[in-house]
Amino acid sequence: MIRKHNLAAGFTAVVLAATGAVATAPGAQASAPHERARTTSLADVLAADGHGFDKNSRDFDILTVLKAKPNSPVGLLAKKNVRLTAFLPTDNAFRDLAKRLTGKDPRTERATFAVLAKAAGVDVIETVLLYHVVPGKTLGAAKVIKADGKKLTTAQGGTITVQVKGHKVILVDADPDLANPRVIVTDINKGNPQIGHAINRVLLPIDL
Repeated sequence: MIRKHNLAAGFTAVVLAATGAVATAPGAQASAPHERARTTSLADVLAADGHGFDKNSRDFDILTVLKAKPNSPVGLLAKKNVRLTAFLPTDNAFRDLAKRLTGKDPRTERATFAVLAKAAGVDVIETVLLYHVVPGKTLGAAKVIKADGKKLTTAQGGTITVQVKGHKVILVDADPDLANPRVIVTDINKGNPQIGHAINRVLLPIDL
């Protein structure tokens, strides 16, 4: 069962303990010199409709707000020639996390960001986001499916396990109690060194 008592504080303390491993993304590398020149980063694609909050809960405004911070480790998504695969929580996924951590149900994206920033802190949120990035690999949908049963090492240092169940791709994180995220949109930014897949929940690098 999920322990409600002091959930946000425990989340903050445990994740902060892992921040020493996230200054750089292990395994990240630039595309090889012989590869065709590519110009689109995943961050550019995600921010195509701007960095501001809106009423579309299925896009990635909370991600782009964090990416826009100077010196944010999430800025890895803006390095267009660095190979990576990102599993991208939608804004609605962050709202669900805010409810899990605080019991509050924020009605807007701005309120969701504020609740999470207060409960866990922006630095912790950024660390959690690095748990969504697999550095050094461009894993399109077909490769993700072939990874069924395998563990993927993330830029945060932890691992996630791919499970394919019928037509569904599930990502098993470090929390055994909460429902695991499911891939809902594939191959965002296909054809570039950086590729993303949208997921319906936030991956958790600790057992809440």
